[in-house]
Amino acid sequence: MSRLRIAACQINTVVGDLEGNVARILSALDEAEASGADLAVFPELAVTGYPPEDLLLKPGFVADNLAALAKVASATGRCAAVVGFVDSDRDLRNAAAVCCDGEVRGVYHKRLLPNYAVFDEKRYFEPGGGDPVLFEIGGVRVGVSICEDAWSPTGPILAAAAGGAELIVNINASPYYAGRLAERTRMLATRAADASCPIVYVNQVGGQDELVFDGASLILDDRGEIFASAPQFAECVMVVDFEVRPGFRKRLLDPRARPGGGVAAVVEVTNEGRPHTDRLLPDTVEPMGPAQEIYQALVVGTRDYVIKNGFTDAVVGLSGGIDSSLVATVAADALGADHVHGVAMPSRFSSEGSLSDAADLADNLGIELRTVPIEPAHAALLDMLGPSFEGRAEDLTEENVQSRIRGLLLMALSNKFGWVVLTTGNKSELATGYFTIYGDSAGGFAVIKDVPKTLVYRLCRYRNDRAGRPLVPESVLTKPPSAELRPDQLDSQSLPSYEVLDEILQAYVEEDRTVAELEAVGFDAELVRRVASLVDRAEYKRRQTPPGVRVTSKAFGKDRRVPITNRYPG
Repeated sequence: MSRLRIAACQINTVVGDLEGNVARILSALDEAEASGADLAVFPELAVTGYPPEDLLLKPGFVADNLAALAKVASATGRCAAVVGFVDSDRDLRNAAAVCCDGEVRGVYHKRLLPNYAVFDEKRYFEPGGGDPVLFEIGGVRVGVSICEDAWSPTGPILAAAAGGAELIVNINASPYYAGRLAERTRMLATRAADASCPIVYVNQVGGQDELVFDGASLILDDRGEIFASAPQFAECVMVVDFEVRPGFRKRLLDPRARPGGGVAAVVEVTNEGRPHTDRLLPDTVEPMGPAQEIYQALVVGTRDYVIKNGFTDAVVGLSGGIDSSLVATVAADALGADHVHGVAMPSRFSSEGSLSDAADLADNLGIELRTVPIEPAHAALLDMLGPSFEGRAEDLTEENVQSRIRGLLLMALSNKFGWVVLTTGNKSELATGYFTIYGDSAGGFAVIKDVPKTLVYRLCRYRNDRAGRPLVPESVLTKPPSAELRPDQLDSQSLPSYEVLDEILQAYVEEDRTVAELEAVGFDAELVRRVASLVDRAEYKRRQTPPGVRVTSKAFGKDRRVPITNRYPG
């Protein structure tokens, strides 16, 4: 057996920050070198950040990325580094460079390009091809693959193993959604076992616009069992010693690992492994629970969006309701309480309970709370509009006026103090259009945009349980939700119960079920048609909302691209 010291470098890159990304790569590489690593593995497109999207259409950006890779390669020593970058020949390639002793020793081009959900790599890249190429590192023949390459049961990993690979490196920028870690782990375990070959899976960590990358890098042995695992949602350099066992004997008895083809070409990177007298034992990290990982995704996504875009502070409108309570709590955890500013904006319809709940929440979190009553502006606008509205009964118009005043106040504070406005609408409201465009939807980042209402309650209770005290007041968790834009208003007057609504929305939005299909499985026909109509009619409003953290398998935005002008009846 050969022992290889592997450094899985789980780093948080920034799209377009080539200089900063090189610095992050070199810092982690220094740590790997200092630990005596033979092999350091970095995420997919680590040089550019992921996803670079239409920056790839700029020839200058691609050239700068190649220059940045050259800096990384020139800084390498005896430890081989596998680094994601954009290659350019006759076309662009999503690529991995194998660097060692100051130069690039070889390049692998991603073969399977995802073009679904949030991915559109076929817009930018040409897939790689040809016979497998292996890299001899520390006496071990290593195959390289990139993200989607691992998801095919008969794809590049099996081909590399059949060609003689003793270890597979798979570099990734795999976005998070609830349950994704379990899916990835099952897939990787199957791939390693089928190929009879260990896999080093390294994933990016951090937030990029609406995407969050959860890290959770893994090393699996040739039986598909987890040998080492890195934490979720945190940067780290995980260094372990791994015993690479010959896999050819098992492959002779297992046709799954013998898809045909000859021996792969081998590029020598280092002649022999370091004589490690000590042994670095692996760590395994228990996966987070469902509520914990979703909450942490919101925290990381919010923190990185705010900080990577040059802000230090955030402002949140505090209504005393459950949604603004969760947003403020996430923001305090993401940025620190001193950097979060709550604003209560009472109107003639605001209850004393809501005002006291907002004050209690701010006190529990330790954030600033200022009160800016909207009644003077509300009354003035009604007077201004009175002649135009004469003879017409009050309706949604007057309610929306209040919401838009609040949006204006928050944006004014944002402009004056440089705070980013965090909006407070949840996925259930966003889906059905139960929000005011240019009102409560106005802002820079929508923290819980992809969090259904029922999940909002679960996350608040989770955070209270973790704190061991009610950060979110119990009265907020138990009172009926209301926008408080008219006397005795309740959400239930406009929407079905959230338990029922969220079940329909999951099927209609995330699972793409039609109205007819939902009726056929037993949902109330009239209710389903009503909900579907609300979802479809609100598409134009959703297009004008800020980005927010993606935590479900299908979020509004890149995930779900439905035409605004659309006559399909559900």
